[in-house]
Amino acid sequence: MADIIQLLPDHIANQIAAGEVIQRPASVVKELMENAIDAGSTEIKLVIKEAGKVLVQVIDNGHGMSDTDLRMSFARHATSKIRKAEDLFSINTMGFRGEALASIAAVAQVEVRSKRAEDELGTKIVIEGSEIKTQEPCQCANGTTFSVKNLFFNIPARRKFLKSNSVEMNNILSEFQHIVLAHPEIFFSLHHNNSEMYHLPAAKIRQRIVGVFGKSYNPRLVPVSEATDIIKISGFVGKPEFAKKKRKGEQFFFVNNRFIRSGYLHHAVMNAYDELIPKGNHPFYAIFLEIDPSNIDINVHPTKQEIKFDDERLVYDYLRVGVRHALGQYNISPTLDFEQEQFFSQAARPTNRIQREDVTHDVTSKSSGGLPSFAKEKTAMQRDNLTNWQKLYEGVDGMDTSGEETVENEEPTALTIGSEWEDGAALDDAEGSFSKQQKKPYQVHNTYIVSQIKSGFLLIDQQSAHERVLFEQYSDAFHQGKRSKQQLLFPKTIEIPLIDAELLRNMLPQINYLGFDIQEFGKESFIIHAIPAELKSGQEEEIIEGLLEQYKLNADLDFDIFQNLARSLAFSSSIKRGQSLTELEMQKLIDELFACEMPFQSPTGRNCFITMELEDLAKRFSNR
Repeated sequence: MADIIQLLPDHIANQIAAGEVIQRPASVVKELMENAIDAGSTEIKLVIKEAGKVLVQVIDNGHGMSDTDLRMSFARHATSKIRKAEDLFSINTMGFRGEALASIAAVAQVEVRSKRAEDELGTKIVIEGSEIKTQEPCQCANGTTFSVKNLFFNIPARRKFLKSNSVEMNNILSEFQHIVLAHPEIFFSLHHNNSEMYHLPAAKIRQRIVGVFGKSYNPRLVPVSEATDIIKISGFVGKPEFAKKKRKGEQFFFVNNRFIRSGYLHHAVMNAYDELIPKGNHPFYAIFLEIDPSNIDINVHPTKQEIKFDDERLVYDYLRVGVRHALGQYNISPTLDFEQEQFFSQAARPTNRIQREDVTHDVTSKSSGGLPSFAKEKTAMQRDNLTNWQKLYEGVDGMDTSGEETVENEEPTALTIGSEWEDGAALDDAEGSFSKQQKKPYQVHNTYIVSQIKSGFLLIDQQSAHERVLFEQYSDAFHQGKRSKQQLLFPKTIEIPLIDAELLRNMLPQINYLGFDIQEFGKESFIIHAIPAELKSGQEEEIIEGLLEQYKLNADLDFDIFQNLARSLAFSSSIKRGQSLTELEMQKLIDELFACEMPFQSPTGRNCFITMELEDLAKRFSNR
């Protein structure tokens, strides 16, 4: 049998290596900008066309390269950063592997112009698919200009799996943020499709944060500063009152000016905020850790965004104490809210009521409940679903086959079990209250709804159920052209960080089609004139922020923009767990859920309800 093992050609090996290092245009941005920083640049300009699919260009004023170095830089494992294995434990540069340029050249058309200050002429080199086409002297400014065109032009399968321009641009902006925050001493600019998005002069870190996220962030920042013999901690954390319900990509760790991701260190920061912010909320922070390079290992992953510490627990403790001390030093401490008890004693009104209304374009008519919602002509499947679910209630005393409760034997809206052992009171069923059937729905922990059926009961997750209802309503509104809106008495202006403003700008046609009326008002500002009729006025900014966050989370899923937007808006505007509902609202939610085409699961994949049969209950109480 002939030998079958052979060496791969260099260009194929480079394409395989590129799969780990270069995953999308944002990967090219990261590698080229880090190289520009390592070259000692004080000014770096990033130019993007069509979200990086057509062009990613990085222009710097760094040291430049000789003609020999420029050609060698595209060879695999060619680097100026290390010379021996021991150098891996004292790395102070952004790059060191010698893989990035070879990987980029393997999957794109690359043109580079570079000139050192001491040279009269620079060098131009053109490479396509790892093959050097030309190399010649040229006139150019000191520094280096990298132009990467038509990414994945020779790997159609990879190019096909790139996401929409808005998604890819969002990833580029995220990488750009990481780099500019880590190096406030460098001037950066970002241009997309001939429009300047960022112009960031060299400044201190506070000014850089404000330049990236907007002026509204300036009063939110609390400085952090701790120094020991082992580690130095600096940066800023957000005041607790500005913590948001979603992790919007506003949490940054930098170790020796390198952006990293660490759930362990994030836990340390959240621990420092214990009792200062509601559970589930996340504060802003940009924290810089300076530590001896010999005490960390950054050679863990090709992206170099994971780090191993010699003593991770020690870093955790220093970080937690440092953040806690900063918050305490600026008199940020828990306050007693004597109004808080009302949350438990009063039924907080949900942000989204569940009622029916007839909707035709922008005309709204209120139902008997006076609360708006989408109405749609039920399909045959929906009518069958509703009929089948109504049969579950047949045989339940006090309920007719239409699913509507009769007036007879009216029961309390919720089953409340009180404890009076201290008074010595005994259980008394003289009036038969314990033996009566509880037919009306009631809540458990303001999260689940219990509804009795003839074979047992349903336990409904109120948030998942409402997400399903809203998702189908929004989907129908998209496809049938039916939408409703309510004009705001006073238009509201909202400020959004530039990274989200660009995404919102691209989504405006679809969002406005749904019932919003949002217009641009400057680089980071938008004016809301109207919102969908079923949303509650006063929560516009929260809804928009939640919508953008959910859209980014769903962006990598294989959904069209309308379906993605419907999922995102359904999640953002749904009833949340912990929210008190009235009996009418619970019953309407149940009716709407079982009129859905797919009532079993929410659009995010959670079960909307579970059933418990009487036989199963009997088994649980059995001693056998």
